[in-house]
Amino acid sequence: MIRRRLFALGAGCALLAHGAAAADLALGDPHLSVVTRTADEAARIAQITTPATMFDAPEPFEAKPAGAATVRARPDSEAFSQSAANLTFEQELTFKLGNGLFKKLWVSSPSSTLASDGLGPLYNARACQRCHLKDGRGHPPETSDDSAVSMVLRVSVPASQTAQLRDIDLYLATLDGDQATPPMLPDPVYGAQIQDVAVQGFASEGKIDIRYSEQPVTLSGGDTVWLRKPDYAVVEAGYGALSPEAVLSARVANPMIGLGLLDAIATDDILAHADPDDANGDGISGRAQIVWSDVHDQPMLGRFGWKAGSPSVLEQSAAAFSSDIGISTPLVPDPAGDCTALQPDCVAAIHGDGDVRGTEIDAAGLDLVAFYASNLGVPARRDVDDTQVLRGKAVFYETGCAACHVPKYVTARLAGEAKAAQSFQLIWPYSDLLLHDMGAGLADNRPEGRATGREWRTAPLWGIGLTRQVSGHTYFLHDGRARSLLEAVLWHGGEAQKARDTVIQMDPTQRNALLRFLESL
Repeated sequence: MIRRRLFALGAGCALLAHGAAAADLALGDPHLSVVTRTADEAARIAQITTPATMFDAPEPFEAKPAGAATVRARPDSEAFSQSAANLTFEQELTFKLGNGLFKKLWVSSPSSTLASDGLGPLYNARACQRCHLKDGRGHPPETSDDSAVSMVLRVSVPASQTAQLRDIDLYLATLDGDQATPPMLPDPVYGAQIQDVAVQGFASEGKIDIRYSEQPVTLSGGDTVWLRKPDYAVVEAGYGALSPEAVLSARVANPMIGLGLLDAIATDDILAHADPDDANGDGISGRAQIVWSDVHDQPMLGRFGWKAGSPSVLEQSAAAFSSDIGISTPLVPDPAGDCTALQPDCVAAIHGDGDVRGTEIDAAGLDLVAFYASNLGVPARRDVDDTQVLRGKAVFYETGCAACHVPKYVTARLAGEAKAAQSFQLIWPYSDLLLHDMGAGLADNRPEGRATGREWRTAPLWGIGLTRQVSGHTYFLHDGRARSLLEAVLWHGGEAQKARDTVIQMDPTQRNALLRFLESL
């Protein structure tokens, strides 16, 4: 187990101190077997990933957002649940095994259902699929009777000056010097996340209470959009009052498509879009999240999660098993999940560790789930040559949206068969995977690693137009507060304030074209 090993602060780290620029970061890609690009190949990639300047016709290969991994756009709720189109026959079998584990319902220990026990004791869901229903986007509960299963509340407290910091907090303090984001630690009683369900004999940690207040935004053309701003609280707290310093942050489940392709973008290609000091003066910074990798025992670029808090699909999967279901893995070998030392009965509860599996899900099982999560296909674009879609694409670029929602990359050329499906693909995720200040309106005021309380990772947009079809709703942003794509745009502030104001002031026909373009993604 390497998760809690302290980072050794040495002379090498001191060289990175005081706000290292993106170009100074040498994070590497230890999770990939990258074949070095030739000069000719690099030149061809630079040419094909150059931002569009003509909008009278689709760009070459634009209709296939995941390259050869693109799947057909099914007209039903299974559109996000297809295996990538370029898997081999044997890999499709692995995908299906992973799907089985993704849907598997876990039960509490002890149980006669061997190999399925270990749930909890505290948890949010009994299966991955419960949060990522149809592999799509989660949503907030709409009424007191509605399930909160696809939304969680993260909780943390400011680290005291005497607290023992984690590896990554120490590293970031050394990296960023006096510009470092103040570290936060899990709540001493409730841990890193509120688990609103518990196995028999244990109290849940509480329920999510959401109160909305609404505020109007008047658009050019006279229409008014009402934005709902949520306030969160924990009610029916099962282990005493939360710390008065506790900071809550609601997160809905992210869509699962294309994750392996995001994993396969070379770190340097992502860092090429970072501009932490806004050196080019366009008002857009973009900072790299840096997280600790348990697998590779080193700092890595964060790519996954609403604040890019995880470096790879594998580690994101292990973290979710622990915090959401209370299942131990070789990467997070805590059978009590997110239980804390101040919940001693929870820590001492009977668990599923110690049989032939070792941990409650073993390395082979975790790899299968990560394979499944890495190879969910991205549906083909619709209507790429539609006149209004092309006009909306032009508006997207002219408004500055493409500065953060970077349209396209070519993934790294990878050695070996294991990641051949992700190797060297022209993809169109519409994200730079970097952190951006999104303003006070969207702030959760809860720092996470290098991200401040106002910063969020740019959300990938591929598949966003299929949200209603797959998930049965159109709730967007980290906590699902936006009830439409237009509301999501209007919540943008901070670095995106200028683009948001432009959308408010533009002619309604341009605005409608922009939304039509987004719906085609």
